[in-house]
Amino acid sequence: MKNPIPNLRSHLIYSIFLVLSTFIANAQGVIKGRVTTSDGKSAEFVTLSLKGTSRGATSNEKGEYRIEKVKPGKYIIQASFIGLETKNHSVTVESGKESEQDFVLQENSQQLQEVVISANPNNYNPSNSSPSLRILTPILETPQNIQVITGKLLADQQIFDMLEGVTRNVSGATRVEHWDNYARINMRGSQIAAFRNGMNVQMPWGPLAEDMSMVERIEFVKGPAGFMMANGEPSGFYNVVTKKPTGITKGEASLSLGSFDTYRSTLDLDGKLSKDGKLLYRLNIMGQAKGSHRDYEYNNRYSVVPVIKYKFNEQTSLTAEYTYQFSQMSTVGSNYAFSAKGYADLPYNFTTGDPNIDPTNINDHSLLLILNHQINDNWKLTGQLAYFNFSQIGSSLWPSGIDKAGNLQRSLSIWDAASENKMGQIFVNGDVQTGSVSHRILAGLDMSTKHYMADWGQNFKLNGSVPFNIYHPVYGLPLDSVPVFDRSRSLRARAGGNVLTQSYTGLYVQDEMHLLDDKVRLTLAGRYTTAKDSQYGASTNESVFTPRVGISVSLDKNSSVYGVYDQAFVPQSGVDFFGKKFDPIKGNNLEAGLKRDWMGGRWNTTLSVYQITKNNVLTSDPAHINFSIQLGQTTTKGVEFDLRGEIVKGLNLTLNYAYTDARVTKDSQSDKVDVAVPGSTKHVTNGWLSYQFKDQTLKGFGLSLGYQWQIDRSSWYVFDGTNQSLPDYFRMDGGLSWRNEKFTVALNVNNLLDKYLFSGAPYGSLYYWQTEAPRNTRVTIGYKF
Repeated sequence: MKNPIPNLRSHLIYSIFLVLSTFIANAQGVIKGRVTTSDGKSAEFVTLSLKGTSRGATSNEKGEYRIEKVKPGKYIIQASFIGLETKNHSVTVESGKESEQDFVLQENSQQLQEVVISANPNNYNPSNSSPSLRILTPILETPQNIQVITGKLLADQQIFDMLEGVTRNVSGATRVEHWDNYARINMRGSQIAAFRNGMNVQMPWGPLAEDMSMVERIEFVKGPAGFMMANGEPSGFYNVVTKKPTGITKGEASLSLGSFDTYRSTLDLDGKLSKDGKLLYRLNIMGQAKGSHRDYEYNNRYSVVPVIKYKFNEQTSLTAEYTYQFSQMSTVGSNYAFSAKGYADLPYNFTTGDPNIDPTNINDHSLLLILNHQINDNWKLTGQLAYFNFSQIGSSLWPSGIDKAGNLQRSLSIWDAASENKMGQIFVNGDVQTGSVSHRILAGLDMSTKHYMADWGQNFKLNGSVPFNIYHPVYGLPLDSVPVFDRSRSLRARAGGNVLTQSYTGLYVQDEMHLLDDKVRLTLAGRYTTAKDSQYGASTNESVFTPRVGISVSLDKNSSVYGVYDQAFVPQSGVDFFGKKFDPIKGNNLEAGLKRDWMGGRWNTTLSVYQITKNNVLTSDPAHINFSIQLGQTTTKGVEFDLRGEIVKGLNLTLNYAYTDARVTKDSQSDKVDVAVPGSTKHVTNGWLSYQFKDQTLKGFGLSLGYQWQIDRSSWYVFDGTNQSLPDYFRMDGGLSWRNEKFTVALNVNNLLDKYLFSGAPYGSLYYWQTEAPRNTRVTIGYKF
């Protein structure tokens, strides 16, 4: 017979622990209340804090706040919002009771919204992620490295679209190559996925990169994030958050002129469509004609983005967003330079394009529906549906050979393409209390189906047997020598086997437990994903469970340390040269970090260290240039530092550094072991400093200066371990501005040092690269009304 004493002892200890936990929970009190404006409207995002403690809360969309686990005693509770006068009230907390304390701000709702817009202290450093990331915990307390690029920072840098300098604002993120229609961004040793409003829109080609006129912010989530995805690269993703209605009647228009025949205008309208404020709208329109530092190269675009939001009541709303983007650009591939001798062998304005080649036209449509419902004070339900439709009619240029004398045989191929993506999400956020432990629950269902097809099958040599000499180029093809593509059949009939299909279904649940008076937050989560992938005739079908464990500990009210372990997998279709199917990538991430808010949250720093291990990674096959090979294992280790925010009054700074050591650690071909992973850069540091004068003499004037510096770069395409490195990269940019309440005038100068900057790779017996523009300027005039 088993000794009953140990079981009896354990039950006794558990009972004592339960009684003590209940006693401690009941011995604490709660402070709750509501913050309103002078006209009785709810005031959201107001910070409530107990002086002398680390306890606090933020008012929700109803103006309500709740501070739990407060020890009995007398306190001063403070309501603050930068740009408004701080208010204090005294409050007494009793054991096991709720104390109420309401606040009324002197401003009315319209004035409060104007403060949010014009005096937002978080121009560069927001403290919360967007609702589309699904997590309600402040970034400071989240066990994940999340970096947010605000629309204000993008405007200061005069960034027009996702293809430009967005990555300079995040540690370790680099733009790889320079495609004309979509952004390929690498971070932590691999390409990261593209999200829009919390949905994975990544495809092998497309969709069309977002224009910044419709963007509210861009969130870079580093490392795998099981609360968002599992079937994606463990290096992370970026989430583009588009502008939504605010309910404030306002507008903004801008006009931009720049080097290389750049003309651009935007219009942003925001307001109410009904007097009761239930029906809101937002409309963003952009038109652009933009040339290039390369002759015969251009990218003319326009976009129209209307958004409607209807509030059924205080608990339920429906938002509908339609996005139409059009791009007409020169032939894809004309921005590449080629030489058999090596990199930078040609002038920065060299092109293989020609004025008599027809342009490529892209039409990009998307529709997004968001249903929000506040079930009760503790639970919220969100549903999202999205439909993307992308079509392209055009061509691409690529050489079929080159000799030492520079004679290049240009080949023109048709590139017609279409994609259709359907996505859906349903998830709930909820707060549950069990004894002294608070649980923040996230659970949901994700579904997506993506279909892409392309016609690359028609290929012609340009100008017959007459060579195109890169050192003495002659432009202006005879019109009768420009090929005419056969589009008499449907794209589906012409695509043949060039069809890609991806679909997945994911179920996930996450419990974020708040322990020890909310000083410790333990996250346990799991995601079960079924993914089907078919590319070029080969297919995969994988079902994988990926766990997630994270912890965040508050050292004080402004500092926290965190650690996270997460897994991810990436289905891989296709076959190698010998017809062997590829296994899926399986990866995991181990990460730790320190976060701190300074000067009351005006600026923030994040320091993180990580290790990502990936198995079954694909790269190009050096022996068979149009095929890929599968490596054994890669390991990426790194250190990252980010600083962003208002350092002193009027001085905003974004500064970052990343050390990335990405190498092959296992491989069937021993000569690849310890070789750098393609597309990785060992040292990357960026900075952007912006100062706005506050004294009366120069009030309204501003200065900006920034740099980008990359050291020990490897090209993204080849994998031979010998000649893949690229020269170091250093670029400086600067700007001057003047603004008042209505007008803004900004001049930005890019590549101040007028350096020959490029990225590229060896490609068989030749080299290719893409140059960036020499010194160039942009001037923008903006008006708010």
